[in-house]
Amino acid sequence: MASAQLSGCAPSSPPQPRSEPADRPALSSPAARSILLAYFSRPGENYYYGQRRFLEVGNTEVLAQMISSRIDCDLYRIQPADPYPEDYSETVERNVQEQDADARPAIAGPLPSLDRYDTVLLASPIWNVRAPMIMTTFTEKLDVRGKTIFPLTTHAMSGLGTTERDYAASCPGARFGEGLAIRGEEVNGAQAEVDSWLQRTGLRRA
Repeated sequence: MASAQLSGCAPSSPPQPRSEPADRPALSSPAARSILLAYFSRPGENYYYGQRRFLEVGNTEVLAQMISSRIDCDLYRIQPADPYPEDYSETVERNVQEQDADARPAIAGPLPSLDRYDTVLLASPIWNVRAPMIMTTFTEKLDVRGKTIFPLTTHAMSGLGTTERDYAASCPGARFGEGLAIRGEEVNGAQAEVDSWLQRTGLRRA
């Protein structure tokens, strides 16, 4: 976003079977846990090294698919009931309004049950230093007590932004693992970084 940059991404179906911040929990073996990767991604006109580029698939969706191809997890795509515009500037303006109003944009479709999961990966772009407000809608509606949460972001320059702090506030009783931030323009070539993070966190064993 110029003063409030959008970076990152691009509808959700229920999970498809396929498969605090300072206190990093030890993880059990993959066979002993079930993982949900919930992501919000926006296609359309996106920030690209100071310019704009149209994306058929949003950056965060690229990252989510990359991770889901490497670990046994279910995917849930967070879709807004009122889709964000394809136009970059219009989305920037709407996001600023939602942040200023501390809004909770509605999510289309049913939310997943977390009963069978003990690990939740939350993936989103970073817009104006934080995750889009729809991510707070999602986290506040679910009972994540006792779950381990890993924040994932695609960004222009803000890394994880305020996601760790924001999720800690909206996810009482959850534990937090090491987050992963990938620059949006570089997500297609982030395989090595993703692999290193998956092994470091124990989400995938070498």
